[in-house]
Amino acid sequence: MPKGKLTIFLGAAYGVGKTYAMLEAAIGRLSEGIDVVVGFVETHSRTDTEAMVQKLTVIPTRYLNYKGKISREMDLEAVLTRHPQLVLIDELAHTNAEGSRHKKRYMDVKELLSEGINVYTTMNIQDLETLNDIVAQITGVTVGETVPDQMLEIASQIQLIDIPPEELIQRLKDGKVHVPDQETEGFKNFFRMGNINALRELALRYTAQRVDRQLESYRRVHGIAVPWPTGEKILVCISASPFSAQLIRIAKRMTEKVQGELLAVHVETLRRFPSSEAEKDSMAKNLRLAEELGAEIIGLTGNGVAEAILEAAKKRNVSQIIIGKPEHTRFWEILHGSVVDKVIRQSQGISIHVIPGNKQEVGLSQIHRLKKNEDTGAKTQQRIFPQIIPYLVSGLMITLMTLFFRGLSPFFGLVNISLAYVLPILISAARWGTLPAIATALMGTIAFDLFFVPPIFKFTVADLRYLISFAIFLWVGVITGTLSDRLKKQVNYSRQRQNSISALYSLSRDIAAVDDLEAVLDSIVSNVSKTLEGQVMLLLPNEQAQLALRKNSGSDDFLDRQELSVATWVYERGLKAGSGTETLGTAKALYLPLRTEQGMQGVLGIYSSDRKANLDPERFRLLEAFTGLAAMAINRVKLAEQARESLSLIESERLRTALFNSLSHDLRTPLASIIGGVTGLLEDQNLVYSPEVRKELLKTILHGAERMNRFISNLLDMARLESGMLRLKKDWCDLQDIVGVAIKRLGDTLTRRPLDINIQENLPLVQADGILIEQVLVNLLDNALKYSEAASKIKVSIRQQENHLEIVVSNRGQSIPETDLSKVFDKFYRLSSPLQVSGTGLGLAICKGFIEAHGGNIWAENNTLGGVTITFTLPLTDQFLGIVPEMDEGE
Repeated sequence: MPKGKLTIFLGAAYGVGKTYAMLEAAIGRLSEGIDVVVGFVETHSRTDTEAMVQKLTVIPTRYLNYKGKISREMDLEAVLTRHPQLVLIDELAHTNAEGSRHKKRYMDVKELLSEGINVYTTMNIQDLETLNDIVAQITGVTVGETVPDQMLEIASQIQLIDIPPEELIQRLKDGKVHVPDQETEGFKNFFRMGNINALRELALRYTAQRVDRQLESYRRVHGIAVPWPTGEKILVCISASPFSAQLIRIAKRMTEKVQGELLAVHVETLRRFPSSEAEKDSMAKNLRLAEELGAEIIGLTGNGVAEAILEAAKKRNVSQIIIGKPEHTRFWEILHGSVVDKVIRQSQGISIHVIPGNKQEVGLSQIHRLKKNEDTGAKTQQRIFPQIIPYLVSGLMITLMTLFFRGLSPFFGLVNISLAYVLPILISAARWGTLPAIATALMGTIAFDLFFVPPIFKFTVADLRYLISFAIFLWVGVITGTLSDRLKKQVNYSRQRQNSISALYSLSRDIAAVDDLEAVLDSIVSNVSKTLEGQVMLLLPNEQAQLALRKNSGSDDFLDRQELSVATWVYERGLKAGSGTETLGTAKALYLPLRTEQGMQGVLGIYSSDRKANLDPERFRLLEAFTGLAAMAINRVKLAEQARESLSLIESERLRTALFNSLSHDLRTPLASIIGGVTGLLEDQNLVYSPEVRKELLKTILHGAERMNRFISNLLDMARLESGMLRLKKDWCDLQDIVGVAIKRLGDTLTRRPLDINIQENLPLVQADGILIEQVLVNLLDNALKYSEAASKIKVSIRQQENHLEIVVSNRGQSIPETDLSKVFDKFYRLSSPLQVSGTGLGLAICKGFIEAHGGNIWAENNTLGGVTITFTLPLTDQFLGIVPEMDEGE
């Protein structure tokens, strides 16, 4: 069955007319012969909206009673049974009332879509899950009901409903905008001009991004290579050349003029990677400049620069490309090709702006000069001798090969000898690279010419065909050496990428399932320091909201007041600073902010003795990935702690509410009866009351005191269970005696009701805490009294079942809904009943705790004729197999 299509009417805020627009569109579809029904529409008593609803078929809604509140919900089953072509469902983010099939309304929509039913629905931009925090930050109002982003992704169409802010505010003043009842004042503050404009921008941007993605997908699916200039996107090509900074600034100015989007692309070809420190430094500066000017950085790797640039441009629907023209000679361009010419020839509708590189040679000469200085310094430090070894070994190989073949030349022949001289060239190329391979080729050519090619021992060549062999030797050296160098660079580059990916995977794996903050911090510090080979520090805000060192991988001797001030600057502004950056660059360490959508989490500091290492753009990207993972991990742990604290606060609030309710009823009611009885007795100075009346008053006082005692006992027992301080005092107990004591404790309240007690004969003793089991029976009998019909029978039975005793207490009265049978043992749970039932809802929870502490089980089930049966078991031990002895006459 094909799935239904979802259309979302998206608004920036309440009152923009989403429901009206949805109804208007639905009526248009109805006129086309489409079967349209209304599943749920909230009119808020607006006459114009109600008039439009009356034109459509309405599926009757359901009314659910939950905690005394009547909620109107969509009848999902009725809609599925009707199975229309199109159903209207208002307020997609709504949370369904208890008793509905799904918890959220969007889940109802997903089920309808899976059944092939098309859906029209409405929602506001603040209902989107990923934008919830941003909206709260803008408006100061946190929206509790949200919709996952997936719902908007699966929508086949999103219609943006928008009106001017002035009109929306006027609608609010006229009372035409419905705001949630529970936060009316807060949501009225929500409707401020600045808030509305910000929400409108969010909605417009989200819709535009979605349309942009759909356009890219359409062009990709249909193989459309030519870009469609629906919006200005400018791509600037940057490299390690200092001239790229000029290109970036030109691109930024052009982007501001056309109000477009700026992309900065850098291509690392497989032929050449930035190798010198000077090139890496220049590349890092250009990337930082592009990032500071608001460009999106795109790093590519490919065989050709032009092909990679054009592929990225076509994929992102770029309208203009800015590229610099290097000052290469014509001969150089013939040999290597011109990137600019290739981009222009293959642009296919993209505008190309070529900026002459009149200052590029200066920049390149600076880089080459710096590179030369670095190489010279490296040679001075590393000694010259190791650099000569490849040439010495190559010369030795050529010499040995010449001596070997000199005496055997008639046997091998010149052709085989010439081929053999290729072997040292290949070895030199694979081992040492291009220059040693070329040198080996030259030495081999000279040796072959002098000792094997007539005339012997002369550089002249009688047969000119041997010149071809000499040229081949040289080309073999150049080609194999170049390929060897390129392969080594690719291997090193791949190894660096693999190390980076492995490090990120290791960190994400270590912090994924850890909820302890200290363990997360240890994992972050150890992984980052091991990968970057430096000292790592994590600075987090303390209780006074001041940044302090929380974890480090080594000595923190360098973390003085100045360094801490740099870290504090980073924390307050959310920007990187320190060594290797252009902000506070004199600092000893590099400091990066740990930032998430929920705010700043801390600062990551990296101290390295090699200050130039911080300029490496690859290292910067890896560090940013590390900080992103670290920030999310720290934020996740903090949110988990907050959730636990919130749960604890909720439980405390529920306990406080229950205690207040109990104090107002379960204490005041028996206290009132006690005070009334005592007052009557004290005022009876003339002994007007008869002995029977006085006895009845005393019984009332006793009954009230016993009721208060049970209430206080339940509170104390629950406190013992919650604190884990419950200690069992087990002894051999006779359950028949415990049942008798429990019945006696309940006194007159139980003697007025018929009891059916059925205890199996010859029951074994059970090892248990008799006082706690007695309390369990008292609570169960008291619960049976409260929720049973007047004068109805209460049954108690005890029997042995294999290796345990089974105790059953049942009554006749109101049954429990099947979905709530497992909830009756939860704290504070109370069954809705027409009877005036007192209590805190702790009695059965205490029973469950006591029985499970004995290793038994307890459960509830409904009787076939009405009422509830509660059964619990106590295990029998093998240490005592005796039978309760019968008591003699008179004992």
